[in-house]
This record gives sequence, structure tokens and C-alpha cells, in this order.
Amino acid sequence: MMRFLFCAALALACCGGLMGQKTINGIVFSDEGDPMFGLSVLIENTNIATTTDIDGRFTMTVPQDQLSGFLSINTGYSPSRIAISSFLDGQVLTLQWTEAGLVPFYAVDEVTVTATRATSLTPVTYTNVTKEEIQKRNLGQDAPYLLKWTPSVVVNSDAGTGTGYTGIWIRGSDPTRTNVTINGIPYNDSESQGVFWVNLPDFSSSADNIQIQRGVGTSTNGAGAFGATIDFNTNQIGEEPKLSLDGSLGSFGTRRGSVNYTSGLLGNGLKIDARFSKTYSDGYVDRASADLQGYYAGLTYVGADAGAVWRFNAFGGNEVTYQSWNGVTQDEINEFGRTYNSVGTEKEGEPYDNEVDNYRQNHYQLHYNNEFGGKWSLGLSGHYTRGLGYFEQYKADEDLADYGISGTMNNTSDLIRRRWLDNHFYGTVYSLRYRPSSLLDITFGGSANEYLGGHYGEVIWAREAGDSEIRDRYYDNDATKRDFSNYLRTNYQVANGLSAYVDLQVRHVSYEFLGFANDLSRIDETATHTFFNPKAGLLYQLPGGGQAYASFGVAQREPNRNDFTESPASVRPRPEKLLNTEIGIRRQQGNLNYGVNFYHMAYQDQLVVTGELNDVGELVRTNVAESFRLGLELQGGYRVSDDFTIGGNLALSRNRVKAYTEFLDSYDENFGWLGQDAVEREDTPLAFSPSVVGALDLNYRMVNTRLHKLEAGLQTKYVGERFVDNSGTEGAALEAYNYTDLRLSYSFDFGARRDVALPESPMNPGADRTMPAKRGPKLRLTLLVRNLTDQLYVSNGWSYRYNFAGEETLLKGMYPQAGRNVLVGLGLDF
Repeated sequence: MMRFLFCAALALACCGGLMGQKTINGIVFSDEGDPMFGLSVLIENTNIATTTDIDGRFTMTVPQDQLSGFLSINTGYSPSRIAISSFLDGQVLTLQWTEAGLVPFYAVDEVTVTATRATSLTPVTYTNVTKEEIQKRNLGQDAPYLLKWTPSVVVNSDAGTGTGYTGIWIRGSDPTRTNVTINGIPYNDSESQGVFWVNLPDFSSSADNIQIQRGVGTSTNGAGAFGATIDFNTNQIGEEPKLSLDGSLGSFGTRRGSVNYTSGLLGNGLKIDARFSKTYSDGYVDRASADLQGYYAGLTYVGADAGAVWRFNAFGGNEVTYQSWNGVTQDEINEFGRTYNSVGTEKEGEPYDNEVDNYRQNHYQLHYNNEFGGKWSLGLSGHYTRGLGYFEQYKADEDLADYGISGTMNNTSDLIRRRWLDNHFYGTVYSLRYRPSSLLDITFGGSANEYLGGHYGEVIWAREAGDSEIRDRYYDNDATKRDFSNYLRTNYQVANGLSAYVDLQVRHVSYEFLGFANDLSRIDETATHTFFNPKAGLLYQLPGGGQAYASFGVAQREPNRNDFTESPASVRPRPEKLLNTEIGIRRQQGNLNYGVNFYHMAYQDQLVVTGELNDVGELVRTNVAESFRLGLELQGGYRVSDDFTIGGNLALSRNRVKAYTEFLDSYDENFGWLGQDAVEREDTPLAFSPSVVGALDLNYRMVNTRLHKLEAGLQTKYVGERFVDNSGTEGAALEAYNYTDLRLSYSFDFGARRDVALPESPMNPGADRTMPAKRGPKLRLTLLVRNLTDQLYVSNGWSYRYNFAGEETLLKGMYPQAGRNVLVGLGLDF
């Protein structure tokens, strides 16, 4: 296959030189990801010119004698110059404006990923995070900590540092309700529906851009979005070859090394990407260490004429993380301090030194994109993910019968166990786009995936092992989950500046697992669900730029693994349903950009923990008939000068459960269990849903010369009071908090750089226009002081509410975050 691709690329490259003229296609985006309309596009030293349309697109036929020339594009900030040779036949070159000018790249996944992504013509609420923004803040932190400044986002780290196990809440929706895709491929765990960023260390270093859709958003692949969708795109083709070496050191023994290489698009249509990263941190919490390594490799082939693009991606990571899942109670803080970690302390004396989570995950993706006749675009992707790992625990005084161990003098023993997950996930993602004119855009797409999950446990040591053998499994069960979905999306311009959007999705899920029958015996069971998720909206192009939009969408999703496996079918919870309304305005006016968005998210049968036990004595989630989120999101930015910018966002919301029944365990004075008491709750706050979340971002460029750049950034985050359960009682609240990060960035371009004078053009007669020659190596130095004001805050928690001797009592766990800490990064680009 590779021999064929190389031969084909060589043949196409040779044929390209025989052409008499060339038709080029481009699309221009702002730094916010919005199309730039009405820009002048001129072939220098000629009168051949055009302008970008409402979608930012342009097409131009270039005569043979100008094939080695340049385009001049006036963005309104400054003219930019693009070599005509950068344009490949049959491919659309994307040009995105940055402070450094227009950055060209090929979005080779335009069909597959754009099928599920939002654009400025989509009436949904979204935020784009560019590669430049990622690189500016990235010193190896997990992805949630690079996204924490975006609207309505709250993040948490078990270790307190942003490395290891981290989570992200968007509009108060927990991580299992956030749909995550990588190049359009689902990433959420199929069974728990959770997102484990620790399995992809430093993955953000390979991301070209990240889009966050809040609310239902567009139809996507994988589990339904019940609060947000996050899509990572790694498939763009940058123009310049680049080798980057990065290292960082910081507080709590944190250190990271990374090598990142891209060949740029070679003359034969090939592009190679590679990255290897290794990160280590002791963690802020005691023993909460993380030893992580991650990699990324990509091989791309771009056809010269037919518009075909092949892309193979391989990426993954291995993590060994000392568990810090338990959090800490106030009594433990009072006795041991806020960094206390109870994990591993069942062992007498020193805590067990290998109470770790050890997991490896490898992802493989093959993408194919093609365009036909200028109106049809096809995207096909195949994927396979392999995961294997365990978490290890020292358990004291365990009942040996629970582990199938007999032949001992005692019925209990200390032991060490490993609980394994052995999984395979594979499938296909597809889309077909038809765009007969600028007025109509139709996409049909979907996915078909299968997940195979093996779950088993081993006792690797026991003080009294009896008749057990090494690698005996004390439980062993498999699960199979199949997910098939199709969607049809249409965007049609019904009048000048007004477009209508319809998005219809059907999703079918089947799940085979080991569960409980009504007589509490263990049997193989199957559950199936079919969901219809319609979405519709209107978008109006405002005079002078910007859009106003309104949309309504429905999302439905199945319960997770524990909801299925720990309950008999007769009491298993029902699927959840979300009705989402979004109304907003987004606009760019000169140096000012702003967005205002109102949302209402009405839930039917939302699943929450109420303390209720099922037939087998397990805590279960219960359907709540009615709950909602009502909010207003504001965001904006202002360029005060070429060197000083201000940005920020503010989310105000009301998040409530109308009524539900909470169940409390009841104990007598000797902690003898008496059963459960029912408590009726009305109009209580949804757990983990602050009513106020805001961020402020100040950036000042103190030095900005050709060789030297020095920039300071100050980011502040505020998170209002959050409750760890749905009771709304005072003791269940986590206090509001704020923190500020200070970032100093310095870069230096080595070697002399001469300016090349550009010829005058009709667009800018007599203008002093120069462009730098090819640069030499570049040094980057970053100092990041996190939590500058040393706030001692808690970002996550849990609760156990019970009645003791007739009095309601609360046990609350918390996850303290690090005070002031420092990261220093050094990078070299060649």
C-alpha cells in the first residue's frame, strides 16, 4: 500500500508540471475561527483579483506565467503574502489570521470532522481554541487545564496540580456527560461514558485546534452530549517543516520532556508528524505521583489532482498514577493536613507503596477524504483502540470467601488485588457532503462502533493464600456494546443573510453484560435503546458582520455500566433526555469582539445519586423527573493597542432539581444499621453547578521586535459556590474560590534575518511592505506562576449523608488544590 502511495505521489507530481494554468481554492478565517468576508485577493503585479464570499472562500484561475508568483490578501489589519505554489490542485488551502499574519494549512479532515463541527453558520454555541493559544499556555498540563479559561468551565485535579487524573465540568455537567471526539472519532469510555485524560499525556501538544460546543450542539459520534462536546483536531497540514524540543520543571517534582516533529507538506504530497512526551510529578497530595508517557505519529498523503487525502494516525500513552481518588475529610485535614491521602493506609505501618493505576491505551485511525465535481465531498474513517491495565490495592482483613480462597485456618486475610480492564474499541465514521451552491449545504453521516470490554480481578498476594494459585481470577466477565448512528444535516439560505438549519439523528445502542436477574442470580443480559435526536435553528448575518442565532435540540442517552450491571432489569433506571434552547449573538467589530448567549437545558429523567440502594444493596443513580439549567453566558475581548489585549467571560446560571426523594442510611447509637429513611427535597440546586463562573485574561506585549518578543499574561478564574450533592443543605457546599495565574513568555530568533522587499501592488501603491526571510532557530522561555495569590481552595468533593441516632449527619470528602506553584518551560524550534 505504501509503495503504491509513493509511486502515485511521484507520478502526480510529475504530471503537475505539464499543466498550463492552475485553479486555486482558499478559505480565510479570523483568529476566532469565523470566515472573513469581502477580503481583496490579488495576484501581485497583475490586475487579476477576486474577493472572499460570505463563507470566506475564494477561487481563482492563475495563468501559467504567474504560477511562481504570490497572492496579496488584505485582511484589514495588514496585507499578507501567500505563495501560489502553496495551493494544491483540488485542495482548499485554509488561511487563518493570527497576530503574525495569515497562517496557511490544509484541513485534510474537512469532511469527516467538519461534519460534526460547528462553523459561524451553525446556530449553536461554541468556542474555538487555536494551536497558538494552546502552545502559549502548554507546559505539559492535562487538556482540561488548558481549557479552563473558556466559558462555563470548571476543572479538578485529584493530585491538585493538573497532572494525572483530571476532570472538566461544563455548565455544571459532569465529565461523563461531555462528549469528546478526536478527529471525529469517539473517545469517551463506552461503558462508564467517562473521559480519562490521563491515558493521553501531553496530547494537546499534537492538537491543531480544539472546539468546545456547549449544550446539545451538532450531532456527533459516540455517546450523546448532555452538556458539551469537545473535539480535538490533529489533521491539519502546516506549511513549514519544524522540529521542537521542549522541557519544563516545576513545583512538586514536576518535569516534562517532549520532542515534536513535522515535515510540512513535501513536494511528493507526503507529510510526517511525530511526537514523544514524558511527564512526571510527585503531586501536591501525598504520594499522588504520576509517571506518564505519550506519543503521536501521523502520515499523510495528499493527491495532486483528484482531491484525495489519506491520513494515518497512531497515538496513545501509558500512565502509572498513585491513587488519590478518596479525597480528604475535614477531620482528616484537621489531624493530618490538607495533603493527606488515605489510599494505601489499610497496610499497617507505612502506606502501601504500589497502590497505583497502571493503564496503557493505543489508538489507530485511518482517514480518507475526497472531493468530486466541486459539489460532493466524502469522508471515511476507520479506527481501533486497544486498552489494557489495572489498579492495585492493598486490602486488610478481607473475607476470603469473596475471593474464592479456601483451605485456610482463618476466614479473613490481608491481601493485594488487581482489578483489570482489557478492552477493544473499533468501528467506522463516515460522512457525505453535497453543496450544489452557496445557498445549500447537506451532509449525511454517522458511525458504527463496537466495544469489547473484559473485566477481571486477581489476588497477587495474600497473607493466607490457602489453596489459591497465582493469577487465579476471583471474578471474570465480559461486556459487548454496539453503537450505530446516522444523521442528516441541512443548512439552507432562505433569504438574504438568513439561513435555516436542520439536524436529524437516529442512534441505536445495544449492550450485552453480566447482570442480576430478579432472583438476584447472575445472568447474561442484553439492553437496547433507540433514540431520535432532532435539532433545528435559524441564523441571521448581522449588518456589518457577526451573527444572531436561535436553536432547539434534543439529546438522549443510555445509562452507564453500573446502572446496568448493579440492578435487576425490573428496577434499572430509564435513559435520560435533554431539551436544549440556545439564543445568542456573536460579533467582531474592529478591535472589539463579543458574544452573548442565553440557554435553557430542560432534563427529563436525569440520573442523579440519591442514596437509594437497589435490590443487591448497591448505591444506584435514580431518575429525577424534572430538572433544568437556565443561564446567560457573556464573553468578549478588546484590543486596546497592538500590544495590549483584554478578554474574559462570565456565566450566570440557575440549576435546579424541582423535586426528588433522598434516601439516608439510618444507624443506632452503636452504628447498627436500621434501614433507610426517605427525605423529600424540593427546588434544590443541581450538584456541582455553580451559579457564577467567570474568567479574565490580560495580555501585554512588552517587547515586540523582529528578534525578541516578551509577553506577560494574567488570567483570573472565579467559581461560585458548588454543592457536592443535590440536597442544597449548607454543609454540602464547597466554598466559592478564585485563583490567578501569571505567565511570562520570552522568545528569541537566532541569527541575522534580512528583510525582503515586496513589489508594490495596486492594493497598496507605494506602501513600505517587507517580509522576513526564512527564520533560523527560535528559543522559547516560559514562566508560569499558578495560583499567584496562594489561595487554599477545594474544587471537587463527595458526600455521604446518613441518620445517626435520629440526627442527620454529613460526611464530606474534598479535593484540595495546590497553593502557589511554579512551572518553567524551555523550548527550541528548528
